[in-house]
Amino acid sequence: MNELKLKKNIYKIKPLANIIIPIYRSIKKTKNFSSGSYWEKRYKSGGNSGAGSYGRLAQFKADIINKFVKDQSINTILEMGSGDGNQLELFNLPHYIGFDISKTSIVYCAKKFRDDNDKSFFLYDPVCFVDNQNIFNVDMTMSLDVIFHLVEDDVFDKYMHDLFFMAKQYVIIYSSNTEDSRLSQAQHVRHRKFTDWVDTNAKKWKLEKKIKNKFGLKEDLIDIDESPADFYIYKKTK
Repeated sequence: MNELKLKKNIYKIKPLANIIIPIYRSIKKTKNFSSGSYWEKRYKSGGNSGAGSYGRLAQFKADIINKFVKDQSINTILEMGSGDGNQLELFNLPHYIGFDISKTSIVYCAKKFRDDNDKSFFLYDPVCFVDNQNIFNVDMTMSLDVIFHLVEDDVFDKYMHDLFFMAKQYVIIYSSNTEDSRLSQAQHVRHRKFTDWVDTNAKKWKLEKKIKNKFGLKEDLIDIDESPADFYIYKKTK
């Protein structure tokens, strides 16, 4: 039986389809897919960081982060996934380091903020990045709208390790935390229950606070001004 006939037969049995189809899509989209290549091509062709870095969602994130940084007297911040810099324009941060997997976005941000001596940018390649001397050792790291774009398991694992390893006090994550297949399953999206990874691999870190999204999903399908992401604030224990 060829692939097309098999898919048609599976679709006829709804309970089976609800189980098999999400798995099939997940396997198919991860095959030969590179999240790094996707984002480099996207930025190089004139694309941006997405709806979450613009409008009311961007302002919501900025309000939460700016207040937290001020209240906790955070001095140094490293963002894993600085993107096109639009979100960064709304931040009020003392000293900022931006990592991104896209060379185009790093070049763009370096030019955009070239007169700001409190901002630095570096190209991040999870395969090549090894910081055993802990040179990038900051008060707080943050990951905003990134985790559910890490389609490959090895990339996700390395990213999470680096995110927590470089932080001295706090890690702020803004992401979905589910594997619900009803959410968007675009080629560059893979929703994960990332808190399971933290519980298993970052035992010195405690979830101090969760902040629900002011503009969370009202339906299963994502609207441009809504998001399945919430804030998760982790604090390092002694």
